[in-house]
Amino acid sequence: MIDASSDQAATIDMWFDPRCPWAWIATQWLLEVERVRPIETRFHVMSLSVLNDGRELPEKYRRGQIEGWGCVRVCIAAEQRYGAAALRPLYLAMGTRIHQRQAGLGGDMIRAALSDVGLPGDLAEAADVTDYDEALRASHHAGMDLVGDAVGTPVIHVPTPGGEPIAFFGPVISPAPRGAAAGRLWDGVLAIAGTDGFFELKRARNRDPQFHAA
Repeated sequence: MIDASSDQAATIDMWFDPRCPWAWIATQWLLEVERVRPIETRFHVMSLSVLNDGRELPEKYRRGQIEGWGCVRVCIAAEQRYGAAALRPLYLAMGTRIHQRQAGLGGDMIRAALSDVGLPGDLAEAADVTDYDEALRASHHAGMDLVGDAVGTPVIHVPTPGGEPIAFFGPVISPAPRGAAAGRLWDGVLAIAGTDGFFELKRARNRDPQFHAA
Protein backbone atom coordinates (compact mmCIF):
# COMPACT_ATOMS: atom_id res chain seq x y z
CA MET A 1 0.00 0.00 0.00
CA ILE A 2 1.09 3.60 -0.55
CA ASP A 3 3.09 5.12 2.30
CA ALA A 4 1.49 8.49 3.02
CA SER A 5 4.55 9.56 5.01
CA SER A 6 6.94 9.05 2.09
CA ASP A 7 8.41 12.06 0.31
CA GLN A 8 8.51 10.12 -2.95
CA ALA A 9 5.32 9.97 -4.98
CA ALA A 10 3.94 6.51 -5.70
CA THR A 11 2.88 5.92 -9.29
CA ILE A 12 -0.69 4.76 -9.76
CA ASP A 13 -2.10 3.69 -13.10
CA MET A 14 -5.42 4.85 -14.52
CA TRP A 15 -7.09 3.51 -17.68
CA PHE A 16 -9.27 5.93 -19.61
CA ASP A 17 -11.35 6.24 -22.73
CA PRO A 18 -11.41 9.93 -23.71
CA ARG A 19 -15.13 9.83 -24.46
CA CYS A 20 -16.22 8.61 -21.02
CA PRO A 21 -17.54 11.49 -18.86
CA TRP A 22 -17.15 9.47 -15.65
CA ALA A 23 -13.50 8.78 -16.41
CA TRP A 24 -13.02 12.49 -17.08
CA ILE A 25 -14.49 13.46 -13.71
CA ALA A 26 -12.38 10.81 -11.98
CA THR A 27 -9.35 12.22 -13.77
CA GLN A 28 -10.05 15.69 -12.39
CA TRP A 29 -10.28 14.12 -8.95
CA LEU A 30 -6.96 12.27 -9.38
CA LEU A 31 -5.23 15.47 -10.49
CA GLU A 32 -6.49 17.03 -7.27
CA VAL A 33 -5.37 14.01 -5.22
CA GLU A 34 -1.87 14.51 -6.64
CA ARG A 35 -1.82 17.86 -4.83
CA VAL A 36 -2.72 16.44 -1.41
CA ARG A 37 -1.35 12.88 -1.39
CA PRO A 38 2.03 11.42 -2.45
CA ILE A 39 0.84 9.97 -5.77
CA GLU A 40 1.50 10.53 -9.45
CA THR A 41 -0.98 9.30 -12.05
CA ARG A 42 0.23 7.41 -15.09
CA PHE A 43 -2.41 7.22 -17.80
CA HIS A 44 -3.19 4.29 -20.09
CA VAL A 45 -5.74 3.68 -22.83
CA MET A 46 -8.71 1.37 -22.57
CA SER A 47 -11.54 1.41 -25.09
CA LEU A 48 -15.29 1.26 -24.57
CA SER A 49 -15.48 0.27 -28.23
CA VAL A 50 -13.25 -2.73 -27.55
CA LEU A 51 -15.16 -3.53 -24.35
CA ASN A 52 -18.53 -3.48 -26.12
CA ASP A 53 -17.41 -5.00 -29.41
CA GLY A 54 -20.01 -7.55 -30.48
CA ARG A 55 -22.47 -6.67 -27.71
CA GLU A 56 -26.08 -5.63 -28.31
CA LEU A 57 -26.34 -1.96 -27.33
CA PRO A 58 -29.23 0.51 -27.12
CA GLU A 59 -29.49 2.70 -30.20
CA LYS A 60 -28.33 5.82 -28.35
CA TYR A 61 -24.96 4.14 -27.63
CA ARG A 62 -24.31 2.69 -31.08
CA ARG A 63 -23.09 5.93 -32.64
CA GLY A 64 -20.58 6.44 -29.84
CA GLN A 65 -19.47 2.83 -30.25
CA ILE A 66 -18.51 3.57 -33.87
CA GLU A 67 -17.10 7.07 -33.37
CA GLY A 68 -15.22 6.03 -30.23
CA TRP A 69 -12.54 4.10 -32.11
CA GLY A 70 -10.88 7.23 -33.46
CA CYS A 71 -9.79 8.88 -30.20
CA VAL A 72 -8.30 5.78 -28.65
CA ARG A 73 -6.46 4.80 -31.83
CA VAL A 74 -4.87 8.25 -31.99
CA CYS A 75 -3.90 8.04 -28.31
CA ILE A 76 -2.19 4.71 -28.92
CA ALA A 77 -0.48 6.04 -32.04
CA ALA A 78 0.89 8.98 -30.02
CA GLU A 79 2.09 6.64 -27.29
CA GLN A 80 3.77 4.35 -29.82
CA ARG A 81 5.57 7.22 -31.52
CA TYR A 82 6.42 9.46 -28.56
CA GLY A 83 6.23 7.25 -25.49
CA ALA A 84 3.87 6.96 -22.54
CA ALA A 85 4.55 10.54 -21.42
CA ALA A 86 2.62 11.80 -24.46
CA LEU A 87 -0.64 10.30 -23.22
CA ARG A 88 -1.26 12.54 -20.23
CA PRO A 89 -1.27 15.90 -22.05
CA LEU A 90 -3.09 14.47 -25.08
CA TYR A 91 -5.82 12.91 -22.97
CA LEU A 92 -6.27 16.11 -20.97
CA ALA A 93 -6.52 18.11 -24.20
CA MET A 94 -9.05 15.69 -25.68
CA GLY A 95 -11.06 15.51 -22.47
CA THR A 96 -11.24 19.28 -22.18
CA ARG A 97 -12.54 19.59 -25.73
CA ILE A 98 -14.95 16.65 -25.52
CA HIS A 99 -16.45 17.29 -22.10
CA GLN A 100 -15.85 20.96 -21.31
CA ARG A 101 -16.39 22.33 -24.82
CA GLN A 102 -18.73 19.68 -26.24
CA ALA A 103 -16.57 19.40 -29.35
CA GLY A 104 -17.56 15.84 -30.24
CA LEU A 105 -15.32 12.92 -31.13
CA GLY A 106 -14.52 13.64 -34.76
CA GLY A 107 -11.44 14.61 -36.70
CA ASP A 108 -11.68 18.33 -35.99
CA MET A 109 -11.56 17.71 -32.24
CA ILE A 110 -8.68 15.25 -32.60
CA ARG A 111 -6.59 17.58 -34.75
CA ALA A 112 -7.25 20.50 -32.40
CA ALA A 113 -6.23 18.42 -29.36
CA LEU A 114 -3.03 17.32 -31.09
CA SER A 115 -2.26 20.95 -31.88
CA ASP A 116 -2.97 21.94 -28.26
CA VAL A 117 -0.11 19.74 -27.04
CA GLY A 118 2.30 20.23 -29.92
CA LEU A 119 1.89 16.81 -31.50
CA PRO A 120 1.92 16.48 -35.30
CA GLY A 121 -1.42 16.53 -37.06
CA ASP A 122 -0.67 13.43 -39.10
CA LEU A 123 -1.34 11.35 -35.97
CA ALA A 124 -5.03 12.02 -36.65
CA GLU A 125 -4.81 9.63 -39.59
CA ALA A 126 -4.62 6.75 -37.09
CA ALA A 127 -8.30 7.31 -36.26
CA ASP A 128 -9.47 5.68 -39.48
CA VAL A 129 -7.15 2.69 -39.74
CA THR A 130 -6.70 -0.52 -37.80
CA ASP A 131 -2.89 -0.39 -37.66
CA TYR A 132 -2.85 0.30 -33.91
CA ASP A 133 -5.72 -1.96 -32.87
CA GLU A 134 -3.50 -4.78 -31.63
CA ALA A 135 -1.61 -2.39 -29.35
CA LEU A 136 -4.91 -0.81 -28.32
CA ARG A 137 -6.35 -4.16 -27.28
CA ALA A 138 -3.18 -5.02 -25.38
CA SER A 139 -3.36 -1.75 -23.43
CA HIS A 140 -7.07 -2.31 -22.80
CA HIS A 141 -6.57 -5.80 -21.41
CA ALA A 142 -3.61 -4.76 -19.27
CA GLY A 143 -6.00 -2.57 -17.33
CA MET A 144 -9.26 -4.46 -17.54
CA ASP A 145 -8.27 -8.08 -17.01
CA LEU A 146 -7.72 -7.54 -13.28
CA VAL A 147 -11.21 -6.10 -12.79
CA GLY A 148 -13.26 -8.11 -15.32
CA ASP A 149 -15.36 -7.11 -18.31
CA ALA A 150 -18.53 -6.23 -16.38
CA VAL A 151 -17.24 -2.70 -15.73
CA GLY A 152 -16.01 0.22 -17.81
CA THR A 153 -13.74 3.15 -17.05
CA PRO A 154 -12.22 4.58 -14.88
CA VAL A 155 -10.06 1.65 -13.80
CA ILE A 156 -7.24 2.32 -11.34
CA HIS A 157 -4.34 0.12 -10.29
CA VAL A 158 -2.52 0.93 -7.04
CA PRO A 159 0.89 -0.68 -6.33
CA THR A 160 1.39 -2.95 -3.33
CA PRO A 161 4.56 -4.34 -1.74
CA GLY A 162 3.50 -7.84 -2.76
CA GLY A 163 3.68 -7.04 -6.47
CA GLU A 164 0.13 -7.46 -7.79
CA PRO A 165 -1.69 -4.13 -7.64
CA ILE A 166 -4.99 -3.34 -6.01
CA ALA A 167 -7.20 -2.92 -9.07
CA PHE A 168 -10.71 -1.48 -9.11
CA PHE A 169 -13.33 0.22 -11.24
CA GLY A 170 -14.32 3.71 -10.16
CA PRO A 171 -14.97 5.79 -8.30
CA VAL A 172 -17.97 7.08 -10.24
CA ILE A 173 -18.47 10.57 -8.87
CA SER A 174 -20.15 13.80 -9.91
CA PRO A 175 -18.69 16.36 -9.49
CA ALA A 176 -15.05 15.80 -8.57
CA PRO A 177 -14.20 16.76 -4.98
CA ARG A 178 -11.38 19.21 -4.39
CA GLY A 179 -8.71 19.84 -1.79
CA ALA A 180 -8.99 17.93 1.46
CA ALA A 181 -12.22 16.28 0.30
CA ALA A 182 -10.38 14.74 -2.65
CA GLY A 183 -7.77 13.33 -0.29
CA ARG A 184 -10.38 11.89 2.06
CA LEU A 185 -12.10 10.13 -0.83
CA TRP A 186 -8.75 8.70 -1.96
CA ASP A 187 -8.07 7.35 1.53
CA GLY A 188 -11.51 5.78 1.69
CA VAL A 189 -11.28 4.22 -1.77
CA LEU A 190 -7.93 2.63 -0.88
CA ALA A 191 -9.31 1.32 2.42
CA ILE A 192 -12.28 -0.31 0.71
CA ALA A 193 -10.52 -1.57 -2.42
CA GLY A 194 -7.63 -2.93 -0.34
CA THR A 195 -9.91 -5.06 1.85
CA ASP A 196 -9.57 -8.72 0.94
CA GLY A 197 -12.83 -10.14 -0.35
CA PHE A 198 -14.51 -6.78 -0.93
CA PHE A 199 -16.24 -6.59 -4.31
CA GLU A 200 -18.98 -4.00 -4.58
CA LEU A 201 -20.58 -0.93 -3.02
CA LYS A 202 -23.13 0.77 -5.23
CA ARG A 203 -26.24 2.94 -5.43
CA ALA A 204 -28.36 4.29 -8.27
CA ARG A 205 -27.04 7.42 -9.99
CA ASN A 206 -29.38 10.35 -9.45
CA ARG A 207 -27.44 13.06 -11.27
CA ASP A 208 -25.76 13.56 -14.60
CA PRO A 209 -22.00 14.10 -14.99
CA GLN A 210 -21.02 17.51 -13.59
CA PHE A 211 -17.69 18.84 -14.81
CA HIS A 212 -17.33 21.74 -12.38
CA ALA A 213 -15.55 21.34 -9.06
CA ALA A 214 -17.41 20.34 -5.91
